[in-house]
Order: sequence, then structure tokens, then C-alpha cells
Amino acid sequence: MSDTAKAIRRVHALLTDGTTVHIRPSGSGDHTRVRTFYEEMSPQNLRLRFFGAGRGSARAAADRMCRGTAPAGYRGLVAEVAGRLVGVAEYERSGEDDLAEIALAVGDAWHRRGVGTLLLEHLVSAARADGIAAFTADALAENHEMLKVFADLGLRTARRFDGPEVHCTVRLDQDETYLTAVEERGRAADVASLRPLLRPRSVAVIGAGRTPGSVGRAILRNLLGAGFTGRLYAVHPEASAILGVHAHPSVTALPQPPDLAVVAVPAAEVGAVAEQCGKAGVHGLLVVTAGLDAAQAAALLATCRTHGMRLVGPNCLGLADTEDTVRLDATFAAAHPSPGACGVAVQSGGVGIALLGGLARLGIGVSSFVSLGDKYDVSGNDLLQWWESDGRTELALLHLESFGNPRAFSRTARRVTRRMPILTVDAGRTEAGRRAAASHTAAAATRTMTRQALFTQAGVIATRTVPELLDTAALLHSQPLPPGARVAVVTNAGGAGVLAADACAEAGLGVPPFDITLADALLAVLPEGATAANPVDATAAVTESELRACLDRLTASDAVDAVLVALVPTAVSAATGDDLVRSLTHSAGRHRPRTVAAVLLDQPEPVRLLPADAGHIPSYADPQAAARALAHAVTRARRLARPDGTVPELDGIDSGRAHDLVAQWLADHDGGGRLDPRTCSALLDCYGIPQLPWAWADTENDAVIAAERLQEPGGLTVMKAYWPGLLHKTQQRAVHLDLRGSSQVRAAWRDFDTRFAGRLTGVVVQPLARRGVELLAGVVQDAVFGPLVLFGLGGTATDVLADRAARLAPLTDHDVHELITAPRCAPLLFGEGATGPVDLAALEQLLLRLSRMAGDLPQLAEADLNPVLAWPDGVAAVDVQVRLTPAHAQDPYLRRLR
Repeated sequence: MSDTAKAIRRVHALLTDGTTVHIRPSGSGDHTRVRTFYEEMSPQNLRLRFFGAGRGSARAAADRMCRGTAPAGYRGLVAEVAGRLVGVAEYERSGEDDLAEIALAVGDAWHRRGVGTLLLEHLVSAARADGIAAFTADALAENHEMLKVFADLGLRTARRFDGPEVHCTVRLDQDETYLTAVEERGRAADVASLRPLLRPRSVAVIGAGRTPGSVGRAILRNLLGAGFTGRLYAVHPEASAILGVHAHPSVTALPQPPDLAVVAVPAAEVGAVAEQCGKAGVHGLLVVTAGLDAAQAAALLATCRTHGMRLVGPNCLGLADTEDTVRLDATFAAAHPSPGACGVAVQSGGVGIALLGGLARLGIGVSSFVSLGDKYDVSGNDLLQWWESDGRTELALLHLESFGNPRAFSRTARRVTRRMPILTVDAGRTEAGRRAAASHTAAAATRTMTRQALFTQAGVIATRTVPELLDTAALLHSQPLPPGARVAVVTNAGGAGVLAADACAEAGLGVPPFDITLADALLAVLPEGATAANPVDATAAVTESELRACLDRLTASDAVDAVLVALVPTAVSAATGDDLVRSLTHSAGRHRPRTVAAVLLDQPEPVRLLPADAGHIPSYADPQAAARALAHAVTRARRLARPDGTVPELDGIDSGRAHDLVAQWLADHDGGGRLDPRTCSALLDCYGIPQLPWAWADTENDAVIAAERLQEPGGLTVMKAYWPGLLHKTQQRAVHLDLRGSSQVRAAWRDFDTRFAGRLTGVVVQPLARRGVELLAGVVQDAVFGPLVLFGLGGTATDVLADRAARLAPLTDHDVHELITAPRCAPLLFGEGATGPVDLAALEQLLLRLSRMAGDLPQLAEADLNPVLAWPDGVAAVDVQVRLTPAHAQDPYLRRLR
């Protein structure tokens, strides 16, 4: 079986109505089932599929699909629901190498539920991996449903009519249009599958004890206390009622299968209970039980997949939805979440309790809450799509310790953040040490850097702690986004103003001095002795009306994007602390929407929301907390102000040659390894990545000839030793610089030959490069996150200074611009140095081509281009290390459940 066939074995996915379908390759054991599938089709369905040829053609199709050994260039897929065959699809390569003919059939009862489209998506993914560029298919012109499936797929489709038949050609290019269409289908299916969990019409609690103290009993109590609007059942083998809810001895004894079953039984019983739920027709499972071992976990997930149940947990706090028509609280938290517009998803139950408590103290209500626990099935990606569609959620809070499909999460988050802020706590930052890797790129690509790249590109606001997340949520929930980063600091105590200004500067915000017109306008309404340079010191004598007038002028000014007011109680003015706070809440935003936040150094709460004329104003006890929240708001505003990036088209790419080169090299090197210089250079040539001229020399005379050929008049030569396994040449003293003339070249060769006797396999000869900015460009293939592109300061000091940034491939035009401007060395690239501005367009091209190479080649474990020299008229890689490992491509955007 091919790698492609293995990759799609036992894949579960969702139909448009949320039903779970099993997609797998067909085999000889399916022959009877496929023939029965065709025999049960209606005459009309058979006629449309086989053009009226009858059941003989159906039997022949079954024979072809289920033959013992499928020929090369053939793929057959079957779709099953609860063990029943509901659809089949196949393609076979035609006479032209890059074309394949497809056939598709869906059972009569399963039309218009997305079976055919889902099968086609999986065929498309398999065909791309097989090097097929287009599908061809024939259909009757009256087969409108099938023609619509092709038209709605999202791929370029051409039709040619020939009498009663239509000949279709479907190009398989995976462009943004196709990915968007797949996303939309996936979102609709995901949302449908989550309804039994978050908007159930009936709930059964299995494991609610008769005595206080059990988790199941606490969940049942919360369901009753929240006023769940649907039917509520308890399942207990002996009790007749629990907390006034009629109890049944088993799930099968319930008068109807519930939409949602809450499982709170010992770990050893979870599997059997889940099987009972599946057989009874339950659609959603919430397992709060902890302590399942690997076998129990696998059995639980297999049961959910077999019976089409979506699963939250195990080992979780529960879930809740505050929609007035639902009022679901299936948690064992101490208090009910209040209704609101904040969606919350966490892996840790403890973090969930902390977030719910913090939101309650702020008065921020919750739309839905899900504790994901061990996250066997339902993930943060699912919840983002639910909140995007529920019509209630305006702010999303996530606490995720792991990602099932980060690239799918990134695409979903990029879309959702256009509609609402997504905040997360960047959990797991304290990874112990760097990755044990030899290259600079691999050593730098820590999981922390990878997660940060994911959040940055997806537009997710990543905070360091739960308090910082709540600080930021308070501001985003209550205030408009600032149009820029210019902050006006106003205080009634100079020291507090200095603290606030310092906090703003440390958070990357600007506190610019005001022009004379604005300063005079402020001084005209402030008491004598005030200063208006920014920070504005209104003095301890400021009155309520004076402070209000000052804030009115600032919020009306085009020179200000946000106002941070730092107040302390004093005994100088007749105005009390409450008076000054009132002036703040009555004036803010009266003239135009400006972001306003307060720092009240004497308030006991870290953050609270002050009622104001227009909504609320966040008030912080610490100026640094306020500044960080403002900085996150500025970042979000900038993100929304720019259009989504696109992956640029690149010319001069020879992916086919690169695939062949990698396949041949891995065939000759079992287990993979690092490429030799000649293969490495050939691979970079496939992607048009510029390299410094060089030549390979096996002997002393070859080295002399190469030096004479590469040297310009008066130029110098560099010689680098090579043997398999050599990584850091400088540390090994395996580089000779500034060689002039053949005698010095010969002397350098002999030195290498003496010191590295028995290891040296040859040398790389290069002309001495002219001075430029030394940079690092590299890529690492992460098993979970995919390829990560790194960029920063290069040369021998790269690890000491650690001045690098990273983004996940594929890079968009915006990603590559941010990647170049993020490191501290970026000013050097723009001309703040002796070399002048470098060729930024050439540098962007190098990074985009590196990204494309990493995306094309899953076998590319790491590539390290260090240094890359950048000049005003171009860039070139001077030294390159590439490591390959055996791997096969996996489509990260293919619809499937974990």
C-alpha cells in the first residue's frame, strides 16, 4: 500500500449535518458490500451513475473497486456511517500521466449531506500526492446534483457538452479559493456536530450519587440550578430519584436517547457506559472522569467514532451555555456563569475556574464555557468555529496546552479574529533548555518560538498569565480600539504619572510631547502649577470639573490615540478620590471614541470596570498591567487595519526536480542525514535561492584550478574542509580565509589534509565575499506545527546574540515583511549602518523561496543558511546545511477528526 493510502486509512470526518463518517481505502474484503450498495440503489440513481447501462455496470464497478491488487495510479475510497456503506469514489490515472478519471456514487438516503463532496476532497488530496494535476469525469447533463458538487468544490472546473453528456475537467491546484471552500464546509459541519453538546434538548447525567460529594451529583445540581430548559434525566442502577430528578437504571432504559450524556463514573466503567450511550443513539458525550489509561482512552475514542458521538473530555470541569433558550450548566464549578458575550475554552479545570471567577468579578458574562480536559476530540479550533457562528460571542478566551492541528487552527483563527478578539495564555513557555540539535536554526526553533509565531500570524493575543489575560479582556470588552500607539498620561501626582509613562514605554507605546496648541488648551483648564508636556500633571489641587475639562480636550484631540489616567487620593483638593473618578467616567469618550483606561493605585482589585456614561472604563491597580492591556489593544487595531496577506507566486521553481533529488538521496541514505555540498546546492537551485559562487575540489590541483577560475583580479579565496558530519567549521578550524595565489591555496589544502587525515573527503572553494550584513535564514520541520522559518542576525555570533524571529510556513507577503522587521538587527537592513540599506526585495524573495521549499518537501527536517550576506544590490547564501529525513506529505487542511 502507498504512503498516500496509509495516510487516509481510518479517517473520520463530519458531514454537513454533523454526522460522523468513516472514510478509508477500499479493499478486496469490500466486494460484497460494494455490490450490495449498488444493488440497493434506486433505478434513477443507477441510471445517473452508469448512464442507463444497468446493474451489470454496477457489478463491474464493484469488481474493479474491490480487486485484490489495485494497479498503480488507482485509488478507491468508501464512506461508512455506523458500519453502513453510504458512498464510494475512485480515480484511475488515464493515458496522460497527470490526468485521472474519477467516479462517484452516493446512496439514495444520503444525498445532500456532503458525502460526495467529502469523498472528492479526500480523492483530491490523494491525487495531488500522486502527482495528478486534474480529474476528468463524465456525467449526464440532467444529473444536476453531481454537476453542482463539482461546481461548488472550489476548484477550477471546465465543462464540455456532448449531446446528453457533460465532460468535466477539474484542476487540482490548491489555491485560496479551494481552501476557503473547504473551510466553510468544515465550519458548517463542525457547528452542526456541536449542537448536541452546547444546545442539547435533553441531558442525562450518568454517575450522580445519592449522597453529597460526588461530581455527578454536583453537575446535576448545577443543571437544575441554572434552569436547564430541556428534559433532564439521571441514570443510577438503584436510586428512583436524585435531587428530585427521576432516575433510570441505565441509558437504554431512558424514554428517549438524550442529546447529551454526562459521564461521571469510575474510569474502569467509562468504556462500557460510552458503548451503551452510542448504541442508544446519544449524540454528544461529556466525560468528566479522570485517570483513564491508554487502553481505556483508545476504547473511548473508538466508541465515539463508531457511533458518531462528539466528545468533550475526559478529565474536565464540564461545559455550559448561557443562551436563554438553553441555560445549560453541566459543570461542577461552584457558581453559575452569568450570561454574556465571552466564549471560554480551557484545558485545565483550575484555569477554567479562575477565568470564570475573574470574569464574574469584572461583570463580564459568558456565552459558552467548555473545559476540554484531555481533549480527545473537541478542540479549541471547534470552539472558535462555534463562537464565530453562534450569534452571541464577541470575545474569545482560550487556554490551550497543545494543538491537534496548528495549521488548521491558524487559518480558523485568522478568519475569526477579523470578527472578534481571541485571547490566550501562552502556556508552556518554560521549555527546559533548547532543542538538542546541531544547527543554529534547529537550536533556535524552540516550542516557545513556534507557538509565538503561530499566535502572531493568526492574530491571537497571547498573554503571559491569567491575570494579564483578564486585564486585557477588561479593556477589549469595554473600550474601542485605539487608532494608534500615542498615549496621553494624565495624573494628579507627578510620581504616578512617571510610573505610568515608564510602563507605556516599556510596553512599546508612545508618550509623545504635545504641541503648543494642545498644551495651551490643557493649561487653560487646569489649576495653576499644572504641566502639560505629557505626562500631564494636573497637580493634587485639581478639581472634578477641571479634570473633566482636561480629559474632554484630550479625547477630542487628533494627537491622542488613548488616554491613561493615573490618580491617587490626596488631602489637598476639595475633590475626593470618588469625585476625580467620577470626572473620568463622565467625560471619557464624550467627544469621539477614544480608548480610556485608569490606574487607581489605591484600589484593592487588580482590575475592575468602572461604570461610565458610555459603557465602562477599566481601572487597574498597577500601571504596568494597564500599559500591557493597551499595547495588546494597539496590536489588534494594527492587525485589523491591514488586509490579509497572500502567498506570492514565485517563478523559477522546479518542485518536480526537487522531489526527485530528495527521493533519490533518501533512497541512497537509509534513515536520512545531512546533504553533501553538491546536493545541497542543487536543491537550493531548484528554488532559485541565490548562493555565493563555489566549486568542489577532490584534490590539491582541483582546488588551485577552482580558485583561479572563481577569483576576480586581485581577489582572495576561501577554502572550507568537508567530511560527512562536519557542522561548525569555525570551531573545528576547518576554514582558511584570505588565500592569495596558488601557493597559499596549496598550503591550505595540505594543512587540511594533514589535520583531517582519514576524514577529509574534499573542500569547497569560494571567492572571498565582499562585506555585507551577515544574516541567518533557516527552516525547521516541526512534527506538530509544520515548517517554521527563522530569520535574524547571522555569522559566528548568532547563538550568542540570539537575535531572531520566526514565522510558520507558508509565508504570506505580510509574514515575510514582519519576519524581516522583527529582529533587533532590522535597522541595519534599512541603512542604519556603514553598508547602507540592503536589497530588501531580494531578501524577501530568499525567505519566500525557503518557505516554499519547506512546504513542498516534508522530508526537509532542517535547513540552515548561515551566513546569508545582504548587500544593497542582492543577497547570497554563503554556507548551507540541509538535513533530510524520510517522511511523507500530510495535507494539513484535509477535513478529518483526530
